[in-house]
This record gives sequence, C-alpha cells and structure tokens, in this order.
Amino acid sequence: QPKKKAAFGSVGRRIPYRILHVINQDGESLGNMHRAEALKLMDQHGLKLVLLRENVEPPVYRLMTGQQIHEEQVKRAEKKKASPKPGVVQKELSFSSAIAKNDLEIKTKQIAQWIEKKHHVKVTIRQAK
Repeated sequence: QPKKKAAFGSVGRRIPYRILHVINQDGESLGNMHRAEALKLMDQHGLKLVLLRENVEPPVYRLMTGQQIHEEQVKRAEKKKASPKPGVVQKELSFSSAIAKNDLEIKTKQIAQWIEKKHHVKVTIRQAK
C-alpha cells in the first residue's frame, strides 16, 4: 500500500522540481531559484526546506527551523480537530419558551439519547409571542 502523503512536513533533500520559489524563515520571498541553490542556502543556514504549495508554477518552498516546522504541524493538527468530522451527525431541535412541562421532558430525553449516540446537538429556543 502506498504511504499517505503528509499534509505538511520536512522535505529534506528530495526535491523533484528544478526551479523553486523560495521563502525565508521570516516570510520574505527570495524569488525563484534552482534546486541546487536552494539546497546550498538550506545547508548554509542550517534550515530545512518545506513544501508549502505544490500546485503552482514554480512550487513554493519555505526555509524553516525544526521549531517552526513543529509549531506549524501542531497548529494544523488543532485546526483539523476543530473542523467538523465528515461522519458526525448534527441534530437540531427548536422549541418555544412557552413549552409545556411534559413536552420539555420528552425533548430532554431525546437530546440525551442523541448525546449518548455521540451526535452533535443544537438547541434553539424561540421566544413565545
């Protein structure tokens, strides 16, 4: 089975492109350069080349320290956790503020069942007229 490509990670020395657009660790553009120049720059500063955008011409790489790479990976992992998962079902329930006690109890039981099934529940309460 082929390995899944990491969304973000250190590229190291394996760069399939001849011409790269390079950005330094401060976010400033260094322009387009040949792969050999980028590798020489990487070695001189003790940094790593990381692929940012592959689908543009030329592909964009950034020089980063190990710490910057780690921080970016943590940031992306937190962002991925925060986004809703494709398999999660969201249930929505709305009722009036003048709801009868019995109806409220039934809807509360329904919400409890949905939560047990690990559904996301959204409750809306409308003000009675």
